[in-house]
Amino acid sequence: TLAERTNLAGVQHILLVLSGKGGVGKSTISTELALALRSTGKRVGILDVDLCGPSIPRMLRVQDSAVHQCDSGWVPVFVGQDKAIALMSIGFLLERPDDAVVWRGPKKNALIKQFITDVAWGDLDFLIVDTPPGTSDEHISTVEALRPHKPLGAILVTTPQ
Repeated sequence: TLAERTNLAGVQHILLVLSGKGGVGKSTISTELALALRSTGKRVGILDVDLCGPSIPRMLRVQDSAVHQCDSGWVPVFVGQDKAIALMSIGFLLERPDDAVVWRGPKKNALIKQFITDVAWGDLDFLIVDTPPGTSDEHISTVEALRPHKPLGAILVTTPQ
């Protein structure tokens, strides 16, 4: 659709951050990677599709921010004094940051697709996609929705246990 072409058209590279289990540091890696890329002058966005544990807003100290609508969809939250990192997370859509998200697959998958098509990212060098733990429906939805945009690759976060 036209919205998909326009909202991700300005994104040069898409990276997924994945793991087989929770608690291994996906969100930390996503955040640190975004900050490192930003420090080299790159324009960076983070899409937090961990719907049950959206920790990126807290890590970047913007958990009290709200998302607004514009003509082409949702405007991401811009992080830092220089507004250098664009961020979208379900954490911004919950009434309280600690609210639980108890949704079945179809509703989660629909929101992931909406995040991919309806966020007005603008021009970015990198979009980092922080995924939930495991290998669930949500991962398949994310990869399928991003496939036309040819993701650069994935970073698989593991621990030695």
